[in-house]
Amino acid sequence: MNTNQFSQKGWTPDRIGDLRGKTFVITGTTSGTGFEAAKILLSKGAKVVMLNRNPKKSSGTIATLKRELGNGINVSSVVLDLAEQASAKKAAAEVLKTVPKIDVLICNAAIAQVPKQMLTEDGWESQMATNHFGNFTLQALLFPLIEKSKGRIVTVGSMGYNLGIKTIQFDDLNWDENYSPNGVYSQSKLAQIMCVYELQDRLQQAKKSDVKVYACHPGASRTSLIKTSGSLMTRFIWQLMKLSPLVQSAEKGAYPQLMCATEPNLDQRGFYGPTKRMNTVGPVGEHKLEPQAKDKAIAKRLWELSEKETGIKWNI
Repeated sequence: MNTNQFSQKGWTPDRIGDLRGKTFVITGTTSGTGFEAAKILLSKGAKVVMLNRNPKKSSGTIATLKRELGNGINVSSVVLDLAEQASAKKAAAEVLKTVPKIDVLICNAAIAQVPKQMLTEDGWESQMATNHFGNFTLQALLFPLIEKSKGRIVTVGSMGYNLGIKTIQFDDLNWDENYSPNGVYSQSKLAQIMCVYELQDRLQQAKKSDVKVYACHPGASRTSLIKTSGSLMTRFIWQLMKLSPLVQSAEKGAYPQLMCATEPNLDQRGFYGPTKRMNTVGPVGEHKLEPQAKDKAIAKRLWELSEKETGIKWNI
């Protein structure tokens, strides 16, 4: 798409109306785009439930948000480590018990460029475990409440989905043979994005149009993603890149997920993010998605495998 549907400036949070009475559940809000998204939603009157790995950091984030926005904001937190299925199940159970509705679930948390192959306690490679299987389980378990609330699921992908092999490596999902930090990150993001469009198809087949599902990405944003899990060299290169015009602020990096979370009548089939300089920065809107992300046969196989691996069947 060459023309931006939101004018030359692209989509901005000015378009968000009063969000009082709306509940947003967001993963990964202690820094970066997740923090900025939570802050903007709270500033519009929304209730925000933050799902983070580190309870101490979560408390610090709540204190920061209250300092910046006032004590009246409606913000709470639940512990979630996406790398562990037990944690995803526990977090989902707590949300279902304590949160009466979910207008939007924003799957923002991710890990990236883990230098050496690491297996999680569930026996999966860590980036696939966190970015794909963790999100798959969390979404499946929260889906009944999202459906009841006629809500949305927003998956924050990455342009990295297109930087590795252009399909899912089913014969070696743990990358025992050819592990590469970037290759596996790319794979995990491709898997995440594929499941968005597969879920759309499944909802359509089940004639469930009340739930909307979106895929977006932040472009190149100044966040701690690489800093927390990348190798020394990757982190060094990224620190240099952060100073370049190819990288934008974390706040701007939050715009695509905020748009997908709040914009009425947004086309679900689109892929949303910055639209300039190879989709790294610039006005936010819809742009091209490479065909491998919508490969129906692969997506169906990935979905079925994910249900088998996690032991969780979606109730669609």
